[in-house]
Amino acid sequence: MREKLAALEPLRLEIADDSAKHAGHAGAKSGGGHYRLHIVSPRFAGCSTMQRHRLIYEALGPMMRGEIHALSIRALTPEEDQ
Repeated sequence: MREKLAALEPLRLEIADDSAKHAGHAGAKSGGGHYRLHIVSPRFAGCSTMQRHRLIYEALGPMMRGEIHALSIRALTPEEDQ
């Protein structure tokens, strides 16, 4: 995930794996993990929340259909993170 998200030039990137909290969940059975993401990037300036999420989903590409079952996103500009 870190490699793929590097394309968004993050100033801050925190990824938490919450998969263990979802053991037995249907998504966990298929092998997809549950993650929390906190990312700060100047690339988000002028973007709506939906646009920011789309940029993240595009960067993660096929991971969103296999390795990642659920992703909680907090995407901020550097100014918003202060």
